[in-house]
Amino acid sequence: MRFRATAAAAAVALTLSGCATALPSAPPDSSERPAPQSGIRSGLVAIGDGREMFLACRGSGSPTVVFVSGTGGGADEWSTLPSTGAGSPSGSPASEPAVEPVFAAVAESTRVCAYDRPGVTLDDGSPTSSTPVPQPTTARQGVEDLDALLTAADETGPYVLVGASWGGLIVQLFARTHPESTEGLVLVDSASTHLEQSLTAEQWRAWMGAIEGARSGDAESPAYVPTLTEFDSADAPPAVPTVVLSSDRPWDLQVTPGESTWPAWLAAQSELAESLHATHVSDTDSGHGIQVEQPALVTAAVEDVVDEVRSG
Repeated sequence: MRFRATAAAAAVALTLSGCATALPSAPPDSSERPAPQSGIRSGLVAIGDGREMFLACRGSGSPTVVFVSGTGGGADEWSTLPSTGAGSPSGSPASEPAVEPVFAAVAESTRVCAYDRPGVTLDDGSPTSSTPVPQPTTARQGVEDLDALLTAADETGPYVLVGASWGGLIVQLFARTHPESTEGLVLVDSASTHLEQSLTAEQWRAWMGAIEGARSGDAESPAYVPTLTEFDSADAPPAVPTVVLSSDRPWDLQVTPGESTWPAWLAAQSELAESLHATHVSDTDSGHGIQVEQPALVTAAVEDVVDEVRSG
């Protein structure tokens, strides 16, 4: 397993990626909602304009949970576990039951989907099969692609959107753009529009410069500054059940030697949770890649939001 959310990688992309795991689909949900797709799918979906995007789905039930990865991470990011041997999570005796990856665990109770944005890299180092697009890309472009993909694949809402890092900005903007189909959010150490204020001006400039300097060919590169403008003109976020999970193991963007960005990251997480009236889970025993380091915690958060949506 290649875990890419190191401090150096975080300085540029805030990302991790993983490998896929297959489990049986779950029985249909009995709630009175429009029936989503069921069964297993894994392959390219034509979304128009000659473009295709990779989509993986399994399970059945409503709402449909959609996983959105961090910068450079594909669908397999949500099917990754820490590699500690014998299938045990970090720090667990081999005799304890193995923890399931988030994607497979949530699929036992509802429909789940994950996808590859253009320019991401899979856990084995190979490029995604999704059609490349010019980089950098904004959160709104991510929203438009996700909407086109779900529509073309007939993966119907309502949705609970789960976004990690850069993917967290995409799902936040999706919720503002498509409130009629968004019924819940789970943000996994998500990037935040509050970061520009919580970082010093020097840190913000250095981070934006690091991202720009790391751009390479068709590889995914987030356009943060235009994305902030997109949020400024977007509608207010819908009032839906929301959980914000934040890392509590210090890591740093490494853009200002001698001055850690960790306090600013924590401050932005708190501001994000408060602005969304979210449940804030800050005791995670995890670094930036919570869905890999503590998958059971992310699964529990998603299932809590799904249960609240169903009972609403």
